[in-house]
Amino acid sequence: MKLRRKRVLVLGGARSGKSSHAEGLLRRERSVEYVACGLPPSEDDAEWAGRVALHRDRRPASWTTNETVDLVAVLGRPGPPVLVDCLTTWLARVMDDCGVWTDQPGSAEKLASAVDDVVAAWTGTRRRVVGVSNEVGWGIVPATPSGRRFRDELGVLNARIAAASDRVWLVTAGLPQRLR
Repeated sequence: MKLRRKRVLVLGGARSGKSSHAEGLLRRERSVEYVACGLPPSEDDAEWAGRVALHRDRRPASWTTNETVDLVAVLGRPGPPVLVDCLTTWLARVMDDCGVWTDQPGSAEKLASAVDDVVAAWTGTRRRVVGVSNEVGWGIVPATPSGRRFRDELGVLNARIAAASDRVWLVTAGLPQRLR
């Protein structure tokens, strides 16, 4: 029997092929819960709608889609393998929900707690899980404090999830390279 890694993280830049690689890791699975953490497309953003449609069209019809940021609940319940696409959009939405962008009192603590909870859920899940995230630390330094904060928070999240993963892949220009 071939050993299947239980927790896998796939990193890469924008349009690098990371989602396609992650989907390929689960291609033999009949049933997969695809967790879409990004905002659903709206009528006034055709570009985002196109990106979402591209991802939907690639997935097998037998896979289910769950549009949520409640990764703790998803990873905490039994079920088929999970594909989380992606931790980058999860973090952006959670930072917004915690009030980080408007500097609400306690927002840093709320964000830290949310990240701790997701890392604990990732570590403790009994489900096979493949997560996708953007590697943003190699690009241009963002010009705004909020951009730098997001880049830094994502770097920390990626490092923590990678440390708790059985396998870690980096996809560059469509070429996957196993890091662990």
